[in-house]
Parts: sequence; C-alpha cells; structure tokens
Amino acid sequence: MTSSIISLQTSNLRSAFLGEKNGICVSSIPITRVSLVRKAIECKESRIGKQPITVPSNVTITMEGQDIKVKGPLGEMALTYPREVKVDREESGALRVRKSVETRRANQMHGLFRTLTDNMVVGVSKGFEKRLQLIGVGYRATLEGKDLVLSLGFSHPVRMAIPDGIQVKVEENTRIVVSGYDKSDVGQFAATIRKWRPPEPYKGKGVKYADEVVRRKEGKAGKKK
Repeated sequence: MTSSIISLQTSNLRSAFLGEKNGICVSSIPITRVSLVRKAIECKESRIGKQPITVPSNVTITMEGQDIKVKGPLGEMALTYPREVKVDREESGALRVRKSVETRRANQMHGLFRTLTDNMVVGVSKGFEKRLQLIGVGYRATLEGKDLVLSLGFSHPVRMAIPDGIQVKVEENTRIVVSGYDKSDVGQFAATIRKWRPPEPYKGKGVKYADEVVRRKEGKAGKKK
C-alpha cells in the first residue's frame, strides 16, 4: 500500500514536471525578449583643447603632417601628434589643435597636446623657471663649472651635473634658480635637487620650492601634559 502511494506521488510530480495537469496546476510564465539599445558615446570638446595658441613674432613654426617644430630665441623643440588630433594654422597666425575623430581617447589627447604645444611656444620664447630654497644650518649651494654642489648635512657634498638646455643660478648661497626652455626638464631637475633633502615637518630643514608651504608638526617636547 505504501509503495503504491509513493509511486502515485512520483507519477504526479513527474507528470507535473512534464507539463501535464494531473491534479497539480502548472502555471506558464511568458518569457519576454530583452533587447539592448546601443547609444553613441557623446564626447564633449575639451575646454583647454579648444583654446587657440598665440604665436609670438620671434617664434617660427614648421608643420609637416603630424610633426611640428617650434624654434625661438631660447631653443628649438619638436613634437609628433597622434592620429586622433591634428594642428592647423589660422589666418591670424595662431595655432588651433583639433580632433580628427570623435572618440574618448581623441577627447583626452585634444587637451593634452594643446597644453604640450603651448608649453613649447612659451618655452622657446620666454622659458620656464623653478626656484628652490635651502633651509638649515650649514646648508648652502655653489656652482663649480657645469656642476651644482650642495652641502646638505651629509658627510660629503652632493655634486650634480647640470643637463644640457638647463641653466642654474645660485643666489646668496641658499637660493637656487633652475631655468630652461623645456618645462618637463626644468621641473625634473628641480625635483631631483629637492629629493636629496626634502623639508622635514618639525623644524622645516631641507630643500623646498620657494612657493611651497610646509605643514609643521609639534614635537613631543612642545606638547602640554
């Protein structure tokens, strides 16, 4: 008797699974078709990239395809544009960087290469400079030929070779002026000088940029109990 009941229940469940209505109501759920709609990516024009680049009268621009050369009284620089952007010369003499295609990468390259081109024009005409200051007892800087010699509290002086295209001046033995027509080279050499002795937060000793603000910390002796 028990085996017959079990076989009957198994038969009913099997029939229900197969969609047959033997005492068990099987509901049918309609399946809806899901469709995906692709939207075109709208790339906004870069606020920096759309600005024109003013070319001074003492700067010569040479353009050949995706290559541009900028020559001025301080030096000469060259740059190769990617295929996503291009540069045009307007009737007024200004340069205009434009996008060749409408993609997200083109939008990124638009502002970047406009900034790089403007840095080239400003660099060969006016130049860039970084000012550093040495703070500490016995800290001083001197020029020996094409080397910059720093006394920063080590057992030996730090001697740094000045790269080509970079000019270094020392004022009052504690102030260093790094200048040149390549903005990246000027910033890199100034950062290398600062790296030898970054300013510490307790007494402020070290090498810092002239416009740098060092956040000071209070030592244990200065804290009130």
